[in-house]
Amino acid sequence: MRENSQDYRQLFLNAVPLMDVRAPVEFNKGAFPAAINRPLMNDDERRQVGTCYKHSGQQAAIDLGNRLVCGDIKEQRIAQWADFARKHPEGYLYCFRGGLRSQIVQQWLAEAGIDYPRVVGGYKAMRRYLIDSMESTIQSCPMHIVAGLTGTGKTEVIHALGNSLDLEGHAHHRGSSFGRHATAQPVQIDFENALAIEALRVREAGHGQLVLEDEGRMVGSCTVPLELYQTMQTAPLIWLEDSFDNRVGRILGDYVIDMHAEFALLHPDQPEIAFNAFSEHLTGGLLRIRKRLGGERYQSLQAIMQDALEVQRSTGEVHDHRAWIEGLLTHYYDPMYAYQRSGKDERVVFSGDQQAVVEFLQQQAIDNQYKA
Repeated sequence: MRENSQDYRQLFLNAVPLMDVRAPVEFNKGAFPAAINRPLMNDDERRQVGTCYKHSGQQAAIDLGNRLVCGDIKEQRIAQWADFARKHPEGYLYCFRGGLRSQIVQQWLAEAGIDYPRVVGGYKAMRRYLIDSMESTIQSCPMHIVAGLTGTGKTEVIHALGNSLDLEGHAHHRGSSFGRHATAQPVQIDFENALAIEALRVREAGHGQLVLEDEGRMVGSCTVPLELYQTMQTAPLIWLEDSFDNRVGRILGDYVIDMHAEFALLHPDQPEIAFNAFSEHLTGGLLRIRKRLGGERYQSLQAIMQDALEVQRSTGEVHDHRAWIEGLLTHYYDPMYAYQRSGKDERVVFSGDQQAVVEFLQQQAIDNQYKA
Protein backbone atom coordinates (compact mmCIF):
# COMPACT_ATOMS: atom_id res chain seq x y z
CA MET A 1 0.00 0.00 0.00
CA ARG A 2 1.23 3.51 -0.77
CA GLU A 3 1.80 5.66 2.29
CA ASN A 4 -0.44 8.55 3.27
CA SER A 5 1.06 11.86 2.18
CA GLN A 6 1.59 15.34 3.47
CA ASP A 7 3.92 16.35 0.67
CA TYR A 8 1.54 19.07 -0.48
CA ARG A 9 4.11 20.63 -2.78
CA GLN A 10 4.46 17.52 -4.94
CA LEU A 11 0.73 16.89 -4.93
CA PHE A 12 0.14 20.32 -6.45
CA LEU A 13 3.17 20.42 -8.75
CA ASN A 14 2.26 17.08 -10.29
CA ALA A 15 -1.51 17.72 -10.43
CA VAL A 16 -2.05 14.43 -8.59
CA PRO A 17 -5.73 13.34 -8.81
CA LEU A 18 -7.51 14.00 -5.52
CA MET A 19 -10.76 12.51 -4.26
CA ASP A 20 -12.49 15.05 -2.02
CA VAL A 21 -14.83 13.18 0.35
CA ARG A 22 -16.27 16.32 1.96
CA ALA A 23 -19.94 17.14 1.44
CA PRO A 24 -20.87 18.95 -1.78
CA VAL A 25 -21.57 22.22 0.07
CA GLU A 26 -17.99 22.21 1.36
CA PHE A 27 -16.52 21.29 -2.02
CA ASN A 28 -18.49 24.03 -3.79
CA LYS A 29 -17.11 26.68 -1.42
CA GLY A 30 -13.57 25.84 -2.48
CA ALA A 31 -11.43 22.94 -3.70
CA PHE A 32 -8.35 22.25 -5.82
CA PRO A 33 -8.04 21.99 -9.62
CA ALA A 34 -7.17 18.27 -9.54
CA ALA A 35 -9.97 17.35 -7.10
CA ILE A 36 -13.21 15.50 -7.79
CA ASN A 37 -15.99 15.38 -5.21
CA ARG A 38 -16.98 11.88 -4.07
CA PRO A 39 -18.57 12.60 -0.68
CA LEU A 40 -18.91 10.29 2.29
CA MET A 41 -22.11 12.17 3.23
CA ASN A 42 -24.41 14.42 1.26
CA ASP A 43 -25.26 17.88 2.56
CA ASP A 44 -28.33 16.82 4.56
CA GLU A 45 -26.54 13.84 6.13
CA ARG A 46 -23.61 16.06 7.09
CA ARG A 47 -25.96 18.60 8.66
CA GLN A 48 -27.67 15.92 10.77
CA VAL A 49 -24.37 14.41 11.90
CA GLY A 50 -22.97 17.84 12.73
CA THR A 51 -25.98 18.72 14.86
CA CYS A 52 -25.72 15.37 16.65
CA TYR A 53 -22.01 15.93 17.33
CA LYS A 54 -22.70 19.31 18.96
CA HIS A 55 -25.40 17.95 21.23
CA SER A 56 -24.31 14.38 21.92
CA GLY A 57 -20.62 14.04 21.10
CA GLN A 58 -18.44 12.18 18.63
CA GLN A 59 -19.56 8.61 19.19
CA ALA A 60 -23.23 9.47 18.85
CA ALA A 61 -22.43 11.34 15.63
CA ILE A 62 -20.49 8.35 14.28
CA ASP A 63 -23.39 6.03 15.13
CA LEU A 64 -25.85 8.34 13.36
CA GLY A 65 -23.57 8.55 10.32
CA ASN A 66 -23.43 4.76 10.13
CA ARG A 67 -27.24 4.62 10.22
CA LEU A 68 -27.60 7.28 7.54
CA VAL A 69 -24.95 5.84 5.21
CA CYS A 70 -25.70 2.14 5.11
CA GLY A 71 -27.13 -0.54 2.86
CA ASP A 72 -27.49 0.44 -0.80
CA ILE A 73 -26.36 4.02 -0.15
CA LYS A 74 -23.11 2.79 1.37
CA GLU A 75 -22.53 0.32 -1.44
CA GLN A 76 -23.13 3.00 -4.09
CA ARG A 77 -20.61 5.32 -2.48
CA ILE A 78 -18.01 2.61 -2.07
CA ALA A 79 -18.51 1.78 -5.75
CA GLN A 80 -17.87 5.44 -6.67
CA TRP A 81 -14.69 5.56 -4.57
CA ALA A 82 -13.48 2.26 -5.98
CA ASP A 83 -14.08 3.53 -9.51
CA PHE A 84 -12.01 6.64 -8.75
CA ALA A 85 -9.24 4.53 -7.23
CA ARG A 86 -9.08 2.24 -10.27
CA LYS A 87 -9.02 5.17 -12.69
CA HIS A 88 -6.46 7.09 -10.62
CA PRO A 89 -4.11 4.59 -8.97
CA GLU A 90 -1.63 7.42 -8.30
CA GLY A 91 -4.19 9.58 -6.47
CA TYR A 92 -5.11 10.34 -2.88
CA LEU A 93 -8.26 11.06 -0.92
CA TYR A 94 -8.88 13.78 1.64
CA CYS A 95 -11.53 15.27 3.89
CA PHE A 96 -11.50 18.60 5.73
CA ARG A 97 -8.78 17.89 8.30
CA GLY A 98 -7.56 14.48 7.13
CA GLY A 99 -9.32 12.88 10.05
CA LEU A 100 -12.40 10.79 10.66
CA ARG A 101 -14.17 11.03 7.31
CA SER A 102 -11.14 10.19 5.19
CA GLN A 103 -10.23 7.38 7.61
CA ILE A 104 -13.73 5.91 7.30
CA VAL A 105 -13.51 6.04 3.50
CA GLN A 106 -10.09 4.36 3.68
CA GLN A 107 -11.48 1.65 5.94
CA TRP A 108 -14.52 0.91 3.80
CA LEU A 109 -12.38 0.80 0.67
CA ALA A 110 -9.95 -1.57 2.41
CA GLU A 111 -12.86 -3.83 3.34
CA ALA A 112 -13.73 -3.84 -0.36
CA GLY A 113 -10.17 -4.93 -1.16
CA ILE A 114 -8.73 -1.53 -2.16
CA ASP A 115 -5.92 0.17 -0.24
CA TYR A 116 -5.93 3.88 -1.03
CA PRO A 117 -3.89 6.62 0.69
CA ARG A 118 -5.14 9.87 2.15
CA VAL A 119 -3.69 13.35 2.48
CA VAL A 120 -2.63 13.95 6.06
CA GLY A 121 -4.09 17.24 7.30
CA GLY A 122 -6.71 17.23 4.55
CA TYR A 123 -8.13 20.27 2.80
CA LYS A 124 -7.35 22.65 5.66
CA ALA A 125 -3.62 21.89 5.63
CA MET A 126 -3.39 22.00 1.82
CA ARG A 127 -5.21 25.32 1.68
CA ARG A 128 -2.92 26.74 4.38
CA TYR A 129 0.10 25.54 2.42
CA LEU A 130 -1.06 27.37 -0.72
CA ILE A 131 -1.77 30.60 1.18
CA ASP A 132 1.67 30.55 2.78
CA SER A 133 3.34 29.63 -0.52
CA MET A 134 1.65 32.52 -2.33
CA GLU A 135 2.64 34.99 0.39
CA SER A 136 6.25 33.80 0.16
CA THR A 137 6.22 34.21 -3.62
CA ILE A 138 4.83 37.75 -3.44
CA GLN A 139 7.41 38.77 -0.85
CA SER A 140 10.42 37.23 -2.58
CA CYS A 141 9.78 37.56 -6.34
CA PRO A 142 10.11 40.91 -8.14
CA MET A 143 7.33 41.60 -10.65
CA HIS A 144 6.81 43.24 -14.01
CA ILE A 145 3.31 44.35 -15.00
CA VAL A 146 2.20 44.31 -18.65
CA ALA A 147 0.00 47.35 -19.30
CA GLY A 148 -1.40 48.97 -22.41
CA LEU A 149 -4.54 50.15 -24.14
CA THR A 150 -7.51 47.83 -24.56
CA GLY A 151 -6.98 45.30 -27.34
CA THR A 152 -3.18 45.45 -27.52
CA GLY A 153 -2.91 41.74 -26.66
CA LYS A 154 -1.66 41.82 -23.08
CA THR A 155 -3.03 38.33 -22.44
CA GLU A 156 -1.16 37.02 -25.48
CA VAL A 157 2.07 38.31 -23.94
CA ILE A 158 1.23 36.58 -20.65
CA HIS A 159 0.65 33.29 -22.47
CA ALA A 160 3.97 33.58 -24.33
CA LEU A 161 6.01 33.67 -21.12
CA GLY A 162 7.05 30.90 -18.77
CA ASN A 163 7.16 33.10 -15.67
CA SER A 164 3.71 34.70 -15.81
CA LEU A 165 0.58 34.39 -13.69
CA ASP A 166 -2.64 34.50 -15.69
CA LEU A 167 -5.11 36.39 -13.50
CA GLU A 168 -7.79 36.58 -16.18
CA GLY A 169 -7.39 32.92 -17.09
CA HIS A 170 -7.84 31.73 -13.52
CA ALA A 171 -10.70 34.17 -12.94
CA HIS A 172 -12.33 33.04 -16.21
CA HIS A 173 -13.02 36.67 -17.07
CA ARG A 174 -11.35 39.17 -19.40
CA GLY A 175 -11.45 41.96 -16.88
CA SER A 176 -13.78 44.43 -18.62
CA SER A 177 -17.50 45.13 -18.79
CA PHE A 178 -17.60 42.69 -21.73
CA GLY A 179 -15.25 40.24 -20.03
CA ARG A 180 -17.69 37.56 -18.91
CA HIS A 181 -17.60 34.15 -20.56
CA ALA A 182 -20.52 31.93 -21.48
CA THR A 183 -19.84 29.81 -18.40
CA ALA A 184 -19.56 30.95 -14.79
CA GLN A 185 -16.49 32.22 -12.96
CA PRO A 186 -14.92 30.10 -10.23
CA VAL A 187 -15.63 30.82 -6.58
CA GLN A 188 -13.04 33.01 -4.85
CA ILE A 189 -11.18 30.17 -3.10
CA ASP A 190 -10.87 28.16 -6.31
CA PHE A 191 -9.42 31.25 -8.02
CA GLU A 192 -6.89 31.76 -5.23
CA ASN A 193 -5.92 28.07 -5.14
CA ALA A 194 -5.34 27.88 -8.91
CA LEU A 195 -3.31 31.09 -8.83
CA ALA A 196 -1.14 29.84 -5.97
CA ILE A 197 -0.51 26.52 -7.74
CA GLU A 198 0.57 28.34 -10.91
CA ALA A 199 2.95 30.48 -8.83
CA LEU A 200 4.32 27.32 -7.24
CA ARG A 201 5.04 25.85 -10.67
CA VAL A 202 6.71 29.03 -11.90
CA ARG A 203 9.00 28.97 -8.88
CA GLU A 204 9.70 25.25 -9.34
CA ALA A 205 10.78 25.96 -12.93
CA GLY A 206 13.53 28.18 -11.53
CA HIS A 207 11.97 31.58 -12.14
CA GLY A 208 12.56 34.22 -9.49
CA GLN A 209 10.59 36.94 -11.28
CA LEU A 210 6.89 37.16 -12.13
CA VAL A 211 4.97 38.85 -14.95
CA LEU A 212 1.30 39.74 -14.60
CA GLU A 213 -1.21 41.69 -16.63
CA ASP A 214 -2.28 45.06 -15.27
CA GLU A 215 -5.61 44.48 -13.54
CA GLY A 216 -7.95 46.17 -11.12
CA ARG A 217 -8.62 44.62 -7.73
CA MET A 218 -11.66 42.83 -9.16
CA VAL A 219 -11.48 40.53 -12.18
CA GLY A 220 -15.19 40.07 -12.66
CA SER A 221 -16.39 38.62 -9.37
CA CYS A 222 -12.94 37.35 -8.35
CA THR A 223 -10.80 39.49 -6.05
CA VAL A 224 -7.04 39.66 -6.57
CA PRO A 225 -5.43 38.79 -3.19
CA LEU A 226 -4.72 42.06 -1.38
CA GLU A 227 -0.97 41.61 -0.87
CA LEU A 228 -0.53 40.66 -4.52
CA TYR A 229 -2.61 43.61 -5.70
CA GLN A 230 -0.71 46.07 -3.52
CA THR A 231 2.61 44.79 -4.83
CA MET A 232 1.37 45.14 -8.41
CA GLN A 233 0.61 48.83 -7.81
CA THR A 234 4.29 49.68 -7.34
CA ALA A 235 5.90 47.19 -9.75
CA PRO A 236 7.63 48.33 -12.99
CA LEU A 237 5.31 48.65 -15.98
CA ILE A 238 5.93 47.28 -19.46
CA TRP A 239 3.79 49.26 -21.90
CA LEU A 240 2.45 47.22 -24.82
CA GLU A 241 1.67 49.07 -28.05
CA ASP A 242 -0.27 48.16 -31.19
CA SER A 243 -2.09 49.92 -34.02
CA PHE A 244 -5.69 51.01 -33.64
CA ASP A 245 -6.78 48.71 -36.48
CA ASN A 246 -5.07 45.69 -34.95
CA ARG A 247 -6.69 46.42 -31.62
CA VAL A 248 -10.15 46.60 -33.18
CA GLY A 249 -9.53 43.31 -34.97
CA ARG A 250 -8.35 41.60 -31.78
CA ILE A 251 -11.41 42.79 -29.82
CA LEU A 252 -13.66 41.65 -32.65
CA GLY A 253 -12.09 38.20 -32.43
CA ASP A 254 -12.25 37.96 -28.63
CA TYR A 255 -15.60 39.55 -27.87
CA VAL A 256 -17.65 38.75 -30.97
CA ILE A 257 -16.32 35.72 -32.86
CA ASP A 258 -14.99 33.75 -29.89
CA MET A 259 -17.88 34.63 -27.59
CA HIS A 260 -20.46 33.56 -30.16
CA ALA A 261 -18.57 30.28 -30.46
CA GLU A 262 -18.69 29.82 -26.67
CA PHE A 263 -22.46 30.17 -26.61
CA ALA A 264 -22.79 27.90 -29.65
CA LEU A 265 -20.90 25.19 -27.74
CA LEU A 266 -23.32 25.55 -24.84
CA HIS A 267 -26.31 25.09 -27.19
CA PRO A 268 -24.94 22.89 -30.01
CA ASP A 269 -28.36 21.95 -31.41
CA GLN A 270 -30.10 25.27 -30.75
CA PRO A 271 -28.39 27.99 -32.80
CA GLU A 272 -31.18 30.52 -32.24
CA ILE A 273 -30.98 30.17 -28.45
CA ALA A 274 -27.18 30.40 -28.65
CA PHE A 275 -27.31 33.58 -30.71
CA ASN A 276 -29.90 35.18 -28.45
CA ALA A 277 -27.74 34.46 -25.41
CA PHE A 278 -24.70 35.88 -27.20
CA SER A 279 -26.68 39.02 -28.15
CA GLU A 280 -27.80 39.52 -24.55
CA HIS A 281 -24.18 39.11 -23.47
CA LEU A 282 -22.99 41.90 -25.78
CA THR A 283 -25.84 44.31 -25.08
CA GLY A 284 -25.47 43.63 -21.34
CA GLY A 285 -21.81 44.57 -21.49
CA LEU A 286 -22.66 47.90 -23.08
CA LEU A 287 -25.47 48.50 -20.59
CA ARG A 288 -23.06 48.08 -17.67
CA ILE A 289 -21.11 51.16 -18.75
CA ARG A 290 -24.14 53.23 -19.79
CA LYS A 291 -23.70 55.87 -17.09
CA ARG A 292 -20.02 56.37 -17.89
CA LEU A 293 -20.75 56.64 -21.61
CA GLY A 294 -23.55 59.14 -21.17
CA GLY A 295 -27.06 58.67 -22.47
CA GLU A 296 -26.57 60.01 -26.00
CA ARG A 297 -23.38 58.06 -26.75
CA TYR A 298 -24.86 54.92 -25.22
CA GLN A 299 -27.92 55.17 -27.45
CA SER A 300 -25.76 55.67 -30.52
CA LEU A 301 -23.47 52.72 -29.79
CA GLN A 302 -26.39 50.52 -28.83
CA ALA A 303 -28.07 51.20 -32.19
CA ILE A 304 -24.86 50.36 -34.06
CA MET A 305 -24.44 47.17 -32.03
CA GLN A 306 -28.04 46.08 -32.66
CA ASP A 307 -27.66 46.63 -36.40
CA ALA A 308 -24.42 44.62 -36.40
CA LEU A 309 -26.11 41.80 -34.49
CA GLU A 310 -28.96 41.67 -36.99
CA VAL A 311 -26.51 41.47 -39.89
CA GLN A 312 -24.59 38.73 -38.10
CA ARG A 313 -27.79 36.84 -37.33
CA SER A 314 -28.98 36.84 -40.92
CA THR A 315 -25.68 36.50 -42.81
CA GLY A 316 -23.00 35.41 -40.34
CA GLU A 317 -20.94 38.49 -41.27
CA VAL A 318 -19.28 40.24 -38.29
CA HIS A 319 -17.53 43.20 -39.96
CA ASP A 320 -20.21 45.70 -38.88
CA HIS A 321 -19.29 45.13 -35.24
CA ARG A 322 -16.09 47.08 -35.87
CA ALA A 323 -18.05 50.33 -35.79
CA TRP A 324 -19.19 50.11 -32.16
CA ILE A 325 -15.81 48.73 -31.11
CA GLU A 326 -14.10 51.73 -32.72
CA GLY A 327 -16.53 54.05 -30.98
CA LEU A 328 -15.91 52.47 -27.58
CA LEU A 329 -12.15 52.65 -27.97
CA THR A 330 -12.16 56.25 -29.17
CA HIS A 331 -14.65 57.71 -26.72
CA TYR A 332 -14.39 55.48 -23.65
CA TYR A 333 -11.49 53.03 -23.23
CA ASP A 334 -8.62 55.06 -24.72
CA PRO A 335 -9.38 58.26 -22.77
CA MET A 336 -9.76 56.21 -19.59
CA TYR A 337 -6.41 54.45 -20.13
CA ALA A 338 -4.70 57.74 -21.03
CA TYR A 339 -5.90 59.20 -17.74
CA GLN A 340 -4.72 56.15 -15.81
CA ARG A 341 -1.31 56.16 -17.47
CA SER A 342 -0.77 59.81 -16.61
CA GLY A 343 -0.19 58.76 -13.01
CA LYS A 344 2.03 55.80 -13.90
CA ASP A 345 4.54 57.21 -16.39
CA GLU A 346 7.41 57.08 -13.91
CA ARG A 347 6.90 53.32 -13.53
CA VAL A 348 7.16 52.52 -17.26
CA VAL A 349 10.55 50.89 -17.90
CA PHE A 350 9.93 49.62 -21.44
CA SER A 351 7.52 50.22 -24.32
CA GLY A 352 7.12 48.33 -27.55
CA ASP A 353 5.03 46.05 -29.74
CA GLN A 354 4.18 42.49 -28.77
CA GLN A 355 7.37 40.89 -30.12
CA ALA A 356 9.59 43.50 -28.50
CA VAL A 357 7.82 43.21 -25.16
CA VAL A 358 7.98 39.42 -25.12
CA GLU A 359 11.70 39.47 -25.99
CA PHE A 360 12.39 42.08 -23.31
CA LEU A 361 10.59 40.11 -20.62
CA GLN A 362 12.21 36.84 -21.67
CA GLN A 363 15.62 38.49 -21.39
CA GLN A 364 14.69 39.90 -17.99
CA ALA A 365 13.80 36.39 -16.83
CA ILE A 366 17.12 35.01 -18.11
CA ASP A 367 19.07 37.81 -16.42
CA ASN A 368 17.23 37.22 -13.18
CA GLN A 369 18.01 33.49 -13.25
CA TYR A 370 21.66 34.25 -13.99
CA LYS A 371 21.87 36.57 -10.99
CA ALA A 372 20.26 33.93 -8.81
